[in-house]
Amino acid sequence: MDVMLVLAAALPAAGAFAVWGLRRRPSVHWIGAGAAALGFAAVALLPLERGSGAWVSAGGKLSGAWWHQVSVEWAPSLHLEFSLAVDGVSWTLALLTALLGVLCCVHNAVGAEQRAADLLGADRAASASLQVPAGSFETGGPSPAARRAAGVPAGGGAPPGDGASGPVQDPPGSVETGGPLPAAAPVHGVPSGAGGEGSDGDRWQSPTLTALLLAVQAAATLVFLADNLVLFFIAFEAVLLPMWAIIHRFGDPAARRRAAAKFALFTVAGSLLMATGLFVAIADTGTADLGAIIVGGGVDDDASLLVFALLALGFAVKAPLWPLHSWLPDAHTAAPTVGSVLLAGVLLKLGTYGLIRVAGGLAPDGAETAAPVLAVLASLGILVAGLVCLRLPELKRLIAYSSVGHMGFVVLAFAAGTEAGIRAALFGNLAHGLVTPLLFFLAGALKARTHTGSLGALGGLRLAAPALAGLLGFAALASLGLPGLAGFWGEAFTVYAAAERGGAWLVPAAAAAFGAFLAAAYLLRMLRRVSHGPVAPAVIGVGDVSAAEAAVWAPLVAGTLLLGLVPGPLLTLFSEGLL
Repeated sequence: MDVMLVLAAALPAAGAFAVWGLRRRPSVHWIGAGAAALGFAAVALLPLERGSGAWVSAGGKLSGAWWHQVSVEWAPSLHLEFSLAVDGVSWTLALLTALLGVLCCVHNAVGAEQRAADLLGADRAASASLQVPAGSFETGGPSPAARRAAGVPAGGGAPPGDGASGPVQDPPGSVETGGPLPAAAPVHGVPSGAGGEGSDGDRWQSPTLTALLLAVQAAATLVFLADNLVLFFIAFEAVLLPMWAIIHRFGDPAARRRAAAKFALFTVAGSLLMATGLFVAIADTGTADLGAIIVGGGVDDDASLLVFALLALGFAVKAPLWPLHSWLPDAHTAAPTVGSVLLAGVLLKLGTYGLIRVAGGLAPDGAETAAPVLAVLASLGILVAGLVCLRLPELKRLIAYSSVGHMGFVVLAFAAGTEAGIRAALFGNLAHGLVTPLLFFLAGALKARTHTGSLGALGGLRLAAPALAGLLGFAALASLGLPGLAGFWGEAFTVYAAAERGGAWLVPAAAAAFGAFLAAAYLLRMLRRVSHGPVAPAVIGVGDVSAAEAAVWAPLVAGTLLLGLVPGPLLTLFSEGLL
């Protein structure tokens, strides 16, 4: 099973290069989807033959707590080893990353085929429209169809005595428009909606987008499996470039450049702080082995607060924690649908995973000292996001701001520091990775159909497309924390974990409870505006859920139901994690 650790990241990376190299071939989208699926299979097999989870000392080194571990020397003088490991915490996030990678690649492949079919149909319609009536040719004589009706043989000249010497020719440019007959529109590599809603389809190169999706999947998987701090940093940074390219190249033309620039500035600044904290930790402990540092109790007490502050600030940008969140709504609004899915389901998880395992593991004393500050910021983020969402008029931006509130719950649960709090943080983190990508898929489908995301322009979806409206209602109820769905457990136990601390911690607990009320208010408001009331003009005639869309969204729906109804197995997996 150790080889599966390498294949989990190597297969999507190889797929990215293959898709890029074969990008001129029409079926290349499915090659990318296949590579993503193989990566998912490699991750899914990792729990087999796993270790007991008990740390043992062998040869002076701690080992055994990871399910599986692979370590190859790379640059020992720089504390750099290609060291991968997996346990119950990292496996769940790697599996989520691989699942979303597969769904995004399939979404892109189906969209490319649909776009090709649409262009081919439009071209055939245009060709049919060139069959003009009698007398419309520049010669002024009857058309071939008229001559056939008069008994003149097809392709023959004029009747004897007309003085015509040969058949009528229809060269390019002979139609009254004066232009050449239109050639078939290029159909290769332009997915429906892949390049952002309302964009010029010829601008988007779908194989490139598929390659970028695979690159994000490979790098993010490497982040969750890295057991070496230098490798962790390299993989963390490797996620940023393809994600920036997805926003900058394939986003909404009106906003993509500004959103991509803001994304880059915030994340690079956060990465500099994170890198400083990691290297201080390495210098203090003399090793870059993440597991060994955690088991050894972290860095020295004197450096603990400094290391945690640097790491927490760096990871808080990616989480994102208020007030370092302002890049996220712009990035989500500008990004194509698959970009928003990966932002919510993968990139935000890098920040929370880093905060919980890396920052909390390397500097536990610093985390305990800084916990009240984190709790205050998380509580403010929950309240601010909820209040802003109550006034937002645009669907994707509303879902983006809701992520700020949900991540506030995760950070607050981590700050509580209790066993219930840590498990609530991990559970809420994973639940958000299922529910919010589903919301973005639905919002993207609705925007592609109606060409608008304005809540004021939508309405009556339950009458025009009942299945789509039903799925949107399901995802919204899961997001607001309805019992029986995945969103409930993380938020409910976050409030419990904060209240369990007692004293001043009752204030953030109350803030979180009120934030859950705000989430219910703004999500129900969204459903009322989109699904209920008379059918808005933009919604008239929209198609309902297609078979391909149902296949892509079904795993997220099933996961949301499964985690909501049977949370026990996931909590058991977390107990096998190194924290």
